[in-house]
Amino acid sequence: MDTDVLVVGAGPTGMMLANELRVAGVPPVLVDKLPQRSTLSKAGGVQSRTQEAFDQRGLLEPLLATGNYPAGTAHFAGITLPLTRDRHRHPWRSVPQVVIEGFLERHLAAQGIPVRRSYELTGLAQDEDGVTATFASGDVIRSRYLVAADGGRSTVRSLLGAAFPGRAGTITTVAADVRLSGDDPAMTHARSEDGHWASVFPLGTDPRGRPLRRLALGGPGRSVPREVPVTEDEIRDGLRAVFGSRVQLLELCYARRITNAARQAARYRHGRVFLAGDAAHVHLPIGAQGMNTGLQDALNLGWKLGAAVRGWAPEHLLDTYHTERHPVAAAVLRNVQAQSLLMDHQGTGDPDLTAAKDLFAALARLRDVQYHLDDVLSGMGIRYPMPAAEDLPLVGLPAPDLDLGPVRSHELLRPGRGVLIDPLDRFAKVATLWQDRVDRAGQGTGTEPMLIRPDGYVCWAGNPDDLEPALGHWFGEPHRRTELDRS
Repeated sequence: MDTDVLVVGAGPTGMMLANELRVAGVPPVLVDKLPQRSTLSKAGGVQSRTQEAFDQRGLLEPLLATGNYPAGTAHFAGITLPLTRDRHRHPWRSVPQVVIEGFLERHLAAQGIPVRRSYELTGLAQDEDGVTATFASGDVIRSRYLVAADGGRSTVRSLLGAAFPGRAGTITTVAADVRLSGDDPAMTHARSEDGHWASVFPLGTDPRGRPLRRLALGGPGRSVPREVPVTEDEIRDGLRAVFGSRVQLLELCYARRITNAARQAARYRHGRVFLAGDAAHVHLPIGAQGMNTGLQDALNLGWKLGAAVRGWAPEHLLDTYHTERHPVAAAVLRNVQAQSLLMDHQGTGDPDLTAAKDLFAALARLRDVQYHLDDVLSGMGIRYPMPAAEDLPLVGLPAPDLDLGPVRSHELLRPGRGVLIDPLDRFAKVATLWQDRVDRAGQGTGTEPMLIRPDGYVCWAGNPDDLEPALGHWFGEPHRRTELDRS
């Protein structure tokens, strides 16, 4: 083998996965077909759960220190959810994808994992022992596992012949990075009486410190073929249709047309090959949910692949990647499709649709509705199917951030190992048997006992009799099984 894991695609998903594997003690080979990193912003927001994931690895503060990334308020179909802004430890933030990619690439390079560029995949074959990847350059890389993080038009998925069911795009809208003048709305969702609409939110600043905005435009007659270039005149006309003379275009930095295509891979695992990020799911970009979902794919898969390579993964562990993450992306596709319908991207002005949106907007003023939508959008409401999860309120959910005296519980996850919170010092004997992969902490604190996976999800809480089965289920056979038998 040339490497244990080959990651194809160096976008946010691929680089996050590479870092998770590094933390797990299995540094991968990371390749990308582009000769240099993209300078396009693409996605522009980071959810609460994604920020927690960065924080668990000690990456959040360094990331936020690279610029001014203001906290914002989530929205659903353009309807703001102000009651949710301070609900989580980390509020939604506007951090462009290009910033995240640059930050992760520099971090990986400093850890000895450079991105190998100009690696265009042309062939793929797998057998019982590994995967052979062939590239246009003539290079061949042999790995035990391969992860496809190569985007919505994934070459890996195509070479696999993997089913990618769903709906082709039926409309297009414009997405652009711009500098604006006049009122220069920092964040707004506006619509004219004749159905033209615009969404604007901050993207930080350009290299000269000037504020950038992500602008989306749509409405009657604005859905044109995807390959038609977006012009400055088209942007100006769209702004005028919504804002009149109050907002003007100063500079168009980048623009593209996006579609409402919605597809998801039928299976995320194909033998020794795994699909992640946009290679596994695509949808209309709303709220950067695609990027955030891909980053969470990486967080879920990384420690499991690391466990498999290091030899302690239970037989079923790699299959839980599909069973846990496929329903999450399916739910994202559903909420995006609902938002797209309510936003009426084509500006039809259908009175039935207007009535439905008015009713929804009224419901969205209720606290419980805002909280539910926030759970959907922030990633904090994800609950993975786990043994006893239905009976115990914490199991399957992201772990709470606990005060354990000198440290917070999220800091204990930085080595990429499991964490057993043992406040009454009851589980020392059983924990010792998994001490090569699970740390024990929390003695003398007022928290409740729980077992946290390396990706930050609670996998046991409550009944002491269930702790040993939970350790075995998620962390494999204990290192010193015979000593437990003697005791």
